[in-house]
Amino acid sequence: MQITIKDLEHRYQLNTPFERVALFDVDMLIPENSYTAIIGHTGSGKSTLLQHLNGLLRPTNGSIQVGDITLHANKKEKNIKALRKKVGIVFQFPEHQLFDETVEKDVCFGPLNFGVPEEEAKRRAREALKLVGLPDRYLESSPFDLSGGQMRRVAIAGVLAMQPEVLVLDEPTAGLDPRGRKEIMDLFYKLHKEQNLTTILVTHSMEDAAKYADSVVVMNKGTVGLKGTPREIFSQAEEIKKLGLDVPETVLFMKELGSRLNLEFSEVCLTVEEVAEAISSRLKKGDEGFE
Repeated sequence: MQITIKDLEHRYQLNTPFERVALFDVDMLIPENSYTAIIGHTGSGKSTLLQHLNGLLRPTNGSIQVGDITLHANKKEKNIKALRKKVGIVFQFPEHQLFDETVEKDVCFGPLNFGVPEEEAKRRAREALKLVGLPDRYLESSPFDLSGGQMRRVAIAGVLAMQPEVLVLDEPTAGLDPRGRKEIMDLFYKLHKEQNLTTILVTHSMEDAAKYADSVVVMNKGTVGLKGTPREIFSQAEEIKKLGLDVPETVLFMKELGSRLNLEFSEVCLTVEEVAEAISSRLKKGDEGFE
């Protein structure tokens, strides 16, 4: 599902002495089935932007179109419920939103709330648990008897049971150890590919943005500072640092390696695998710096 954002502006506490501009002049096209990472320092507007994607916030100027539904400034959209059915948001620490007595009831809550028959909702719950790697035996368990990682997977299953066409991830690995982070991010990437989702990742992790995304949008002081492919964005290391962000460790490593060995590498390496390939290629060529 394609998303088109035009001249988007959002002001908090509009027409009060405390009015504050959070977003302005935001223009963005997110193609259907793409994986877009939105990065930026704290206060850059990332979270405000994502809350417009399913109508939690409305524009104070401009518009945002998700599929065939458009939210305009100063105009109430009648299809807001349909929009929220199409756009699923996984917030930070989604396990904190679990509340029901069993995993099945918790995962079924969203579909039932949107009028899905009970038997269909239960079928979706079983399928969603399978997608997040949890067997059926957890259906009758209390979500509060599970481990932290299992609780997060149940919360994600609740979003997937809605069968969204757009999946928005707001710092989905917050609080997880490195292994847990990789498992969750690999899970989302697998779902993105298998379910043909349009995926939007809001993250502070430059490594995740570099590894998983097709395109990267850098927010800065409420508007778009940079946008392009991960390779285009992270090849501008100095510009990224000026915006208060880091670059992936692989980029820093290759820059330092090139400096110490007086070598130039033609492409920015975004993953460990690309680093290994670049070094292996130079070794095979017999570059003096590696002798």
